[in-house]
Amino acid sequence: MKNQDTADESKKVTPRGAYPITKRVGDFIFVSGTSSRRPDNSIAGVDIIDEMGTKRLNAEVQTREVIKNIERNLAKEGATLKDVVDVTSFLVNMNDFAGYNKAYAEFFSKEDGPTRTTVAVHQLPHPDLVVEIKVMAYKKQ
Repeated sequence: MKNQDTADESKKVTPRGAYPITKRVGDFIFVSGTSSRRPDNSIAGVDIIDEMGTKRLNAEVQTREVIKNIERNLAKEGATLKDVVDVTSFLVNMNDFAGYNKAYAEFFSKEDGPTRTTVAVHQLPHPDLVVEIKVMAYKKQ
């Protein structure tokens, strides 16, 4: 049985450019850089903290939502997070590494999880995004 998010096309996050969210090449599945953007275009991990509209950008919350988005995208290809073999993560600020790492560890372990590379970037496609992750998975067809 499909979960509600997968079954409901109105809840589908669509790419913001001319690229697929996932691409299967043989037994490999490539997932494009994924953010914490929701189907309604709001972004998880963005809290307004005062009447002036000051924002708090939470990398831990964003990372958790990014990985859940990746999980949904993999499900469309018949794969799960257990099939992920390589992860590349992009952080706008390496001071967010602890929160990112904490959320990441909720989904992957160092014993049998994927390889990982984490790099700092100047910015991401929206000013409220502080984390983007792309993955490669391996799942026999």
